[in-house]
Amino acid sequence: MDDVLIVGAGPTGLVLALWLTKQGIRVRIIDKSTGPGETSRAIAVQARTLELYRQLGIADKVSDAGLKTLSMNLWARGEKKAQIVIGDAGADVTPFPYILMYPQDHHERLLVDHLRSLGVEVERQTEMLGLEDKVEQVEVRVRTKDGMERIYGARYVAGCDGARSPVRHAVGNQFEGGTYKQVFYVADVALGAVDGENQAHISLDTDDFVVVLPYGGGRYRLIGTVRDERTEHPESLTFEDVGHRAIESMCLTIRQVDWFSTYRVHHRVTDRFRHGRIFLLGDAAHVHSPAGGQGMNTGVLDAINLAWKLAAVLNGRAPDSLLDSYDAERRSFALKLVDTTDRIFTFVTAQGGFADFVRTRIAPTLASAAYRIGSIREMIFRMISQTTLSYDQSPLSQGKAGSIEGGDRLPWVREADNYAPLAEIGFQVHVYGEPSVALRKWTTGHGLPLHTFAWTDAHEKLGLARDALYLLRPDTWIALADNSQSIEALEEYFASRGIVLTENA
Repeated sequence: MDDVLIVGAGPTGLVLALWLTKQGIRVRIIDKSTGPGETSRAIAVQARTLELYRQLGIADKVSDAGLKTLSMNLWARGEKKAQIVIGDAGADVTPFPYILMYPQDHHERLLVDHLRSLGVEVERQTEMLGLEDKVEQVEVRVRTKDGMERIYGARYVAGCDGARSPVRHAVGNQFEGGTYKQVFYVADVALGAVDGENQAHISLDTDDFVVVLPYGGGRYRLIGTVRDERTEHPESLTFEDVGHRAIESMCLTIRQVDWFSTYRVHHRVTDRFRHGRIFLLGDAAHVHSPAGGQGMNTGVLDAINLAWKLAAVLNGRAPDSLLDSYDAERRSFALKLVDTTDRIFTFVTAQGGFADFVRTRIAPTLASAAYRIGSIREMIFRMISQTTLSYDQSPLSQGKAGSIEGGDRLPWVREADNYAPLAEIGFQVHVYGEPSVALRKWTTGHGLPLHTFAWTDAHEKLGLARDALYLLRPDTWIALADNSQSIEALEEYFASRGIVLTENA
């Protein structure tokens, strides 16, 4: 019997398999496809995802393979109205101050290769037909490559099988939300000469809309709207059928179309991310508009959030109740994300004279003016990069030291790279200043890594408190912040949640 059976080998499922395998958990990952995707699909990789990829040692490999988008240009009525420089905004926030454009097909192949290097192969052409939670295990009925039906047993099952998720349907979960009336198209194209390959473009024209995202080698992703009169049978459309006014207004020349597809945008969140021993992740749990390039990254963060908790439970170091926090943390974030992307999407696609005026005249002017203010630049970058994501309302979050609370992402200290120790998957303590003798003794006795950093003004500017204790979770969010380095607070944190650090603790 496997520890975890993962249904679906897209980025979410592959990342879950990688994190679990790295922690010694036996996984089986199945997918009904014949191989990794052949089209680019999701393309944006955000800074928070890259930060966490350091735990697998693949952050630099992914970053080097993609194209770093350093600025975003806003166009309206055939003129460039504003330029938002991303790199400047994120330079003090993260080691990865950019939006990385890395097509999903390339991304999946890299993850598959890394998983293979750890001794795990994706079982292709294997389709889940049904499942049953038997209290002690889940029995999953599958049809394998040879056409035979078999029963796979696993202690837990993870549904990473997309928006139409058979796993979600099998457990009877709701998928509440709706579908926007607009039809969108996506195309991968080769463009003629373009100024600055590291620049993305958004055209907010009055009757057309397009996003132009570079991903290297002269190739670009286009995302645009289909005119209303052509939406009755969108599946029959070609690239020649969709509006080109916004493209032409930016003086772009399409040299070749490599891939084209149309789709409708949904905004939905399932009612439960956990159903006994069965979990939903990625598009199986939440779908939303592509605004901000959040979708794939949210699925990856779902996987990382769940992975350390499953490993702790399966290794006997935490009670099953720890897994309830996956639903509490990730569903709350998904609801906020859907609401945010819904508002952005509604603004960009609104119709009518007044909406056109605000979108093409007012918004670019305000964006240009606001982006000259450093704090606003940083705030926008933090939102897009998912570095603002906090679990402050989680049952796993406790305390406050300086302006940093339990549940917050640990601030990155540019001068010292305090993220280097986070490459290890496990609880650890950080002290910015001097740790007490008692803290050194307690952490050593419990096998809890203690990392100290000499106090500097940079720490204070980031909101860290001198000599405070910051307990980091295995997924690098802050679990406990305590000004007094209280041993009692540390002991109470683990004891109240039933978490043990070592087999002898």
